[in-house]
Amino acid sequence: MGNVFTRKGRPSRVTEQDRAILQLKQQRDKLRQYQKKLTLQLEKERLLARQLLKDGKKERALLLLKKKRYQDQLLDKTETQIGNIERMVQDLEFAQIEIKVLEGLKVGNDCLKKMHEVLSIEEVERIMEETHEAVEYQKQIDEILVGSLTQEDEEAVLAELEAITQGEDVSLPEVPTEPLPAVPSAEKEKEPPEIKQDREMLAA
Repeated sequence: MGNVFTRKGRPSRVTEQDRAILQLKQQRDKLRQYQKKLTLQLEKERLLARQLLKDGKKERALLLLKKKRYQDQLLDKTETQIGNIERMVQDLEFAQIEIKVLEGLKVGNDCLKKMHEVLSIEEVERIMEETHEAVEYQKQIDEILVGSLTQEDEEAVLAELEAITQGEDVSLPEVPTEPLPAVPSAEKEKEPPEIKQDREMLAA
């Protein structure tokens, strides 16, 4: 049920169905109290009728039993009314659940309609076609790249992939530790003629 007390300026969350259910439950509780009271009274009258018979007051005992019989019928009617009220409460509560379910379905259908307006069948087909074309284009690029690799490159790529999969480092070629050979003097850059002439004059 909704909140009975509402803040100022806010609409009440209590519906007519909530009020009807509350009233029915209050009537049910009152009938149960009456039923309990009547049951205790019938038990007392039964004991009183037994005492009257012991005292030889048969007429009074008979009259009291007739009254008890009438009250027994009232007790049965009270039980029937309680059952009817409980069934009505259950029907109203279930109807409220059905209304909420239908409202949820309505909201869902409205959302689907809006989505269908944004994405029509033609738009979905166009997107799927573009996606297919993009996939095919990527396949062609992959085929070109694969075709440009030699058998040795293919083996190196597979070995690197295997090493990465197993969490190992890819082995790289070792760096030579020996010193590089000296460049021959014939391969040195020749000096300009002016510098060579100056050097000869200083030597004379």
